[in-house]
Amino acid sequence: MIREILALDGVIAVCQFRENGTLVEGYGLLPDSEMVRLARFACDYRRMLQGNADQLSIFTQMRGWTPPRGWMVHGTGKSVCGAGNMVCVFDNAEASKTQVYAELVEASNY
Repeated sequence: MIREILALDGVIAVCQFRENGTLVEGYGLLPDSEMVRLARFACDYRRMLQGNADQLSIFTQMRGWTPPRGWMVHGTGKSVCGAGNMVCVFDNAEASKTQVYAELVEASNY
């Protein structure tokens, strides 16, 4: 399932990581050292997002903020998208962010 995401237009790399941020598997055009850094970044970012969503839920007394389903960080040329324990990097000009996100969420459910 993870390799199917790499086949999408514009996707540069995709990887799966453990709860502690260690890389499980990664595919794409990034060197192994960058895959390890991407997995660690995604794990840290997911934890930060979860903490912020938990606080928002407590302060607003509204349900439905947690757990966050996924996240996306946009850059000028490339973006990073994460869902569950999976993350991918894609080129903004070539990829459909909606399609990449949908496929990543689906793959993270397996």
